[in-house]
Amino acid sequence: MSDRKLLNIELGRIKADQYRELPPSGIVLVLDNIRSAHNVGSAFRTGDAFKVDKVWLCGICATPPSAEIHKVALGAEQSVPWEHVADTLELVRRLQAEGWTVVCAEQTEHAVSLERFRREPGRRYAVVFGNEVDGVRQDVVDAADLSVEIPQSGTKHSLNVSVSVGIVLWQILFPGA
Repeated sequence: MSDRKLLNIELGRIKADQYRELPPSGIVLVLDNIRSAHNVGSAFRTGDAFKVDKVWLCGICATPPSAEIHKVALGAEQSVPWEHVADTLELVRRLQAEGWTVVCAEQTEHAVSLERFRREPGRRYAVVFGNEVDGVRQDVVDAADLSVEIPQSGTKHSLNVSVSVGIVLWQILFPGA
């Protein structure tokens, strides 16, 4: 059986300005002190693929314009709205005050296994992803509404943050798929 790959022009993708005109998804990413500009770029690219409303870059996160972010994001840093804030905890409190449910992607004592998490219709979610070494700050975990954990079977205790963003967004948007 032959299965021809589609050309990019056949994919029917929208332009960056059209992206911003789409209805909101009710999902934002919060990157808590992500050290690698490549991981930040990957979060932008994955966020674009899943139509997140915004990427919040906190603390030491690299910000556009950045050649390293652009190399991985492939321009998604121009389609997905973003903002830098100095402190993740202050942002979390602000988002909660605005009605967002804050979900940390983190291994905690009471984390919900990701396959059991179900998005509530009409609810907006701010999903926090943490630093490559230390994860999400403990004070941010404490302030969050809940944590979700990606089930793992191997010897390593975590996945790269860029991989985690894709897994978590897929499960939130397409549970049980």
